[in-house]
Amino acid sequence: MKILSRIVIVFVFLFFLHVPVFAQDVSPVDRKIEELKSKISELQTQENSLSKQISLLNSNIELTTLRVDTIKLAIDKLTKEIDELAGEIEKLEVLLTKRSELMLHRIPETYKSQRMPTLGVLLFSNNVSDFISRMKYMNRVQEVNAQLLVQLKLTQNNFGERKATREKKKTQQETLKKQQEDEQKKLERQKKEKQMLLSETKNSESRYQSLLAQALAEKNAIDRARIEGMKVGPVKKGDIIALVGNTGYPGCSTGAHLHFEVQKSGSWVNAEEYLQGREVYDDQNGGRSRIGSGSWDWPLDGDVRVTQRFGKTPYSWRYAYSGGIHTGIDMVSTTEVIRAPQDGSLYSSSQSCGGSSIIKIKYIDHGNGVASFYLHVQ
Repeated sequence: MKILSRIVIVFVFLFFLHVPVFAQDVSPVDRKIEELKSKISELQTQENSLSKQISLLNSNIELTTLRVDTIKLAIDKLTKEIDELAGEIEKLEVLLTKRSELMLHRIPETYKSQRMPTLGVLLFSNNVSDFISRMKYMNRVQEVNAQLLVQLKLTQNNFGERKATREKKKTQQETLKKQQEDEQKKLERQKKEKQMLLSETKNSESRYQSLLAQALAEKNAIDRARIEGMKVGPVKKGDIIALVGNTGYPGCSTGAHLHFEVQKSGSWVNAEEYLQGREVYDDQNGGRSRIGSGSWDWPLDGDVRVTQRFGKTPYSWRYAYSGGIHTGIDMVSTTEVIRAPQDGSLYSSSQSCGGSSIIKIKYIDHGNGVASFYLHVQ
């Protein structure tokens, strides 16, 4: 029987040794998130088509929605824990007050009794039995005081620990709220991107491919302008260099606006990091906001309206060549005058863009590999 028991124990041990424990730890939500990530990665390797783009947007929307819901659950859990801690802290505060008041009351009495020497107790005692009782009482008072002191210290420690834990959870809660806010904005952008895709393509594959080709044609026109541009001469910050136009229409422009772009060493960079902070109307996010963190002047004066910012935008599906990044800032203003935002050498170029359309481009070489581009000018 002993041998049989040992065999069974070894068998059970080996069985559990080969069970993939991690599979039991993965929640359905985490599993779904991983499935969506895998699907998105697979879609990104497929040939670009309208159906693929719609599927990609749907998967990203579902993934972001799951993240928003997961963060919300975590925030709700923390809120409950913080409320429970607040109740515990309140009770501990009452208990701490009571125990502190009790100790403050007992300290003078204990001090008086300790001031009386043993001989004094003996003198005030009626007999030996009374003396023993008085001594036991004094010892018991000291024991009780010691216990109360320990309880007071424990209460103080618990009170401090609960407060520290609550503050830690509040910090975690604020971090999660910021994450939730960011994910919610991302979700709104993704939904808007899908809406714009369906609206502009009208569910037509040929229309979709045409819009992709137009965006790529604009990018190619900028590349050629950098090589073929004719030097106009030096310009100073604030000099007039062009007027806002709609050149490139209909192949590479949908209306009069300025596409302002900055490149460093031939790579796209966020132009907002070069421009001074300025309050403008932000179409992309709705309402007025402050854009810019650099030292350059804005190329347009007046009341500027930014129709599309750098990075991920509602039109990101168009920019397959850059991984969905809009490489510049699209803007309009109450004035058509375009001014140099910084000193440099001005160049001018005209390029074909989208068939028979001609797009006019100005760019300024600012030195150190930095150049700014101005598209669709008159």
